[in-house]
Amino acid sequence: MKQLDLRGKTAVVTGGAGQIGRAICKALADCGANVAVNYYSQEDFAQKLSYSLEIDYGVKSVAIQADITDKKSIEVMKKEINEKIGIADIIVNNAVFNDYEWENVLDADAASYESQFRSSVMQAVFMAQAFVPDMIKRNYGRVIGINTECSMQMFPCQSAYVSGKRGMDGVYKVLAREIGKNNITVNQIAPGWTITDNNRDPDPSLPNIKQSFPYISTVPMGRRGNDEEIANAVCFIASDLASFITGNFLAVCGGNVMPSI
Repeated sequence: MKQLDLRGKTAVVTGGAGQIGRAICKALADCGANVAVNYYSQEDFAQKLSYSLEIDYGVKSVAIQADITDKKSIEVMKKEINEKIGIADIIVNNAVFNDYEWENVLDADAASYESQFRSSVMQAVFMAQAFVPDMIKRNYGRVIGINTECSMQMFPCQSAYVSGKRGMDGVYKVLAREIGKNNITVNQIAPGWTITDNNRDPDPSLPNIKQSFPYISTVPMGRRGNDEEIANAVCFIASDLASFITGNFLAVCGGNVMPSI
């Protein structure tokens, strides 16, 4: 019986120093994968995280700065990863640009849409162009995009975020058809409102927990998910246990949204 074992594999996690990204990096390392921790501005944390992956899990790791909206920057990152820890078998496109206003369509600035297009759609394109050719040569690979439950909810003031993520969905589904013959799977994980280091309040009376009550009331499982649960889904999709799963949008949100046939 196959096991969830990523030993001998090399993974690249964009936004690896971010809230969900760091959990993904740790989970992949825990499964035995060598991990490249991409960051944009959190250099100190990314370097410490990379060091801890090597010490705690005994894998190879490197922290690398790159702008995932810039093709040349991604190509430079790939070259460094190849030299330091090996050719990537798994890419997890987790980074997203968050510095924009959540406004209704009539008030939103064009820059908000452009930032989401570049950090969602063009990241998917540039990362594929950089890393997938080596996967094709080796007849093996895993491409994983981090999407969001918002793509199905389409609530007011989400239009910039949703437009980027739904555009990203189109890229991945077409890519899945194009490279499936090369034994490469392409899938998306769609988290709900996730508990991370940024909001892991131990006391249920704290404001951050109280704020989540209206959201929780809509979730069939009656709670918010946590970053480890998102990371576990990534590891499954990255493993040989998911060797015949491609083109999927896997919602990891306790049933808050349910993709249907």
